This record gives sequence, structure tokens and C-alpha cells, in this order.
Amino acid sequence: MPESYRQPGGSRRAARARARAERRRRLRRTALAVVCAAGAATAGVLVWDREDAPAPPAAALRPTPAAPTPTPPPPPAPSTRPSSEPSRASRGDVPRSGPGTFTASALSGDRHGSGQVRRYRVEVEDGSGVDADQAAREVDAVLGDRRGWIRDPRYGFQLAGQGPVDFTVRIATPSTTDRLCEVTTPELVGETNCRAGHTVVVNLKRWQQGSPNFDGPVEEYRALIVNHEVGHEIGRGHEGCPGAGKPAPAMMQQLKGLQGCKANAWPYTPTGTYLAGPPVP
Repeated sequence: MPESYRQPGGSRRAARARARAERRRRLRRTALAVVCAAGAATAGVLVWDREDAPAPPAAALRPTPAAPTPTPPPPPAPSTRPSSEPSRASRGDVPRSGPGTFTASALSGDRHGSGQVRRYRVEVEDGSGVDADQAAREVDAVLGDRRGWIRDPRYGFQLAGQGPVDFTVRIATPSTTDRLCEVTTPELVGETNCRAGHTVVVNLKRWQQGSPNFDGPVEEYRALIVNHEVGHEIGRGHEGCPGAGKPAPAMMQQLKGLQGCKANAWPYTPTGTYLAGPPVP
């Protein structure tokens, strides 16, 4: 028999134990190798998912663009058309002539003064550029002023938009004024106002531009026209300058010159004194 088989029983048991231990070690190494291989394979899949996966479309990687800000439209090009002209009335321009037809204001006013009331209507020539209602308001304000004719207790006035009237105030172009007033004096053609019958004719030129001889705003000269011509309507005659430096009477023909007097639109002072002058034949 071989010598190994002659070894005592203890030696044989030790050999078998060593063999079993070796087999266990081999099994552990084999199992570890399998696990490592599996781990490596799994790691490879994870790496492939992270690095080698097809890239998503490039568009998906762009940030979502913000909503575009509306571009304001360009400013309109300057118009080559001329802007609307201001009215002749606002510029003070006066048409030389008109159609001779008139538009009446429909406004009515309160009674002014304590005397017998004279009803009147205000009309403006068509195409004159003057608003009939605005003109009526201005005339009503003049005839209702305490510096005017109502300071005399014999007189009273009332603007009437309809119905019968005692006299009419007409604002007319210079040519129409000349015709209604029968103006023939060369220096007065196109320049003067008048009373014709029971019509007070106000020259549009004077209404809009005043008078070169009147030192004051055009609104004040309008008051002089109304007071002077309505003065004729109530029976007053012309008066002259009472003295150098004194107020000119409202019944003075101030358009022809002041003769040393100061321009004045009103028959009375604010305190009720009549501003008189010597009668003119």
C-alpha cells in the first residue's frame, strides 16, 4: 500500500478537512467572479444609458423662448395735407361781401331795465363766420349792463328768439352793410355801422376788428357799436367831445376821431352819471 494510506486516522481526517476548505475557497472565488461579472454588466448598462443614449432633438434642449414683445407700430408719417384753417372769426379776417341772407338766433333772454320793454332779435349774415347764438349773448350782455341804456328808467330790452320784435340787430359783411345803410361817402364805404329803419346794422369788419381810433379790446368796441346804434333806435342823437381828456360819449361818432376825448363804450359811468357831450347838428 502506498505510504499515505499508512498514515494514522488523524492525518487522514486533516487531509479531508483541508480538501473541503479548498473546495469552499474555490466555490467562493467562483461566486465572487460571477457577482463581479454581473456587476460589471449592470454598470455597463447604466453607463450606456447615461452616455450613449441617443441625444434628444436639439430643439428640446433650447430654452422655451419668451413670448415676443409686440413691436409698436411706427409713428404715422407726417401728413402732407394742410391742417384745418381757423375760422375767419377767430383770426379776425372778414369776407368783403356775402349772400345778403341772414340766420337768426333762437335764443331768448330775460328782461333788462324797468322801462317799457323793446323786444329785439339778433341775426348774422350767412358765411360771415359769426355764430348767431354767441352774437346774441354778447348783445344781450351789453343791453343788460348797468352802464348802458337801462340805467335810464325809461328804457328796457329783451332778447326774443321768436315772435314779433321791435327792432333787429344784424351783423353784416361790409358790402351788405353799405347796401342796407345806403353808404355813399367814399371814406365810409365798407367801414361804418348804421341804423336803417328799425334795423341796427353792425359792420362785420368793425365787429371783428374794432376801430383804429378806439383804444381798448374789440369786445369793448362791440359794446360801443351796440350802445351807439341802439341809442339811435331809442331816439338819441349824436354828441361831440365834452373836453380834452374826458370820456367820449357813447353817442359820439368815435370812428371818425376822438377830438381829444378818451375812447369810451358806455352811456353811463358805473355810478350812474350820464357821459354827455354837446349835441351835434
